[in-house]
Amino acid sequence: MPLVDESSSRWICFTLQLTMELWSQGAAVIWTLFLFYCISTVRGFQMKMIYCTISDSCDCDFKPNIKGLEWDLYKNLYGQHLAQDIVSESVASFLQKESPDRPLVLSFHGASGTGKSMVSTMLGRHLYGTAMGSPYIHQYVPTLHFPLADRVKQYKSDLKRWVQGNLTACARSIFIFDEMEKMPPGVIDVLEPFLGPSHVVFQTNYRKAIYVFISTAGQEVINRVALESRQAGRDREEIQPEELKEAIAEAVYNNKNSGFYHSKIISEKRIAHFVPFLPLCRRHVERCAQRELCQRGECQRRDVAVAVGGAVTYTPQDGQHFSSTGCKLVPAKVNLFL
Repeated sequence: MPLVDESSSRWICFTLQLTMELWSQGAAVIWTLFLFYCISTVRGFQMKMIYCTISDSCDCDFKPNIKGLEWDLYKNLYGQHLAQDIVSESVASFLQKESPDRPLVLSFHGASGTGKSMVSTMLGRHLYGTAMGSPYIHQYVPTLHFPLADRVKQYKSDLKRWVQGNLTACARSIFIFDEMEKMPPGVIDVLEPFLGPSHVVFQTNYRKAIYVFISTAGQEVINRVALESRQAGRDREEIQPEELKEAIAEAVYNNKNSGFYHSKIISEKRIAHFVPFLPLCRRHVERCAQRELCQRGECQRRDVAVAVGGAVTYTPQDGQHFSSTGCKLVPAKVNLFL
């Protein structure tokens, strides 16, 4: 005896066919709606980009939080009163101008592990609400983007095109050039017109951009001033920017191993602020270790922070005042003692 009679079989077939047709129509509708959404999204993004290129008021997702930047600098950047003051004040002053007369150009100098890259990350976090994930924050590393010294002409052409294209997409772009001491001399000079008051980028207010250069070049000058100040019995916080600005500029300009070697950016005074990062003392290293411990949920392990401070190498040999690696090795040292 069959499980299903002939009439029931026809009804089942009809039902299945109708279901498949309806599903097919529904899928078509869903697919059409999906395509419409994608097209509208792309069009919206394109319209926003067009608006950004012609409007002085376009924010390009720009979400400046100056108070947050100031708090982050003073809470998490140790032993760097000069960097704290210069960065917070210069950024606040720059953003207060509806139509600045030139871009903000900052050059960070100091030994490895003193906080230069940390501050550039803070800028991204408090100006765009993200560390380095915004499409309007552009970071260049010489060993990756400009590795060959014999291709300066090509690199200059590439860099000019990249910067001009990004400025056209958003006037509020942030450009970060890391490890300037490894940049082939001559490449960075292609930016000199972009950093002054007279250059024109088609359909964008290029003067709203921020440029940050990061380098260890000039650290000898900074370390010497810090050591002489300590030996003279002066408090670290008594060191003033004026004591270092010209010396850093001269040292960087005459350093053959610097991307700023005989650069027009220096000679034409396109850098608004040379930001010195002082060498760190043991107490600063221990604070870095304590912060690392807290991030791991081990705030109570003060003994580990003290041990890390004692395990770092200090210079000069006769004084043992400053960490030779700043806070760079702190995470590894915490792993060792935790």
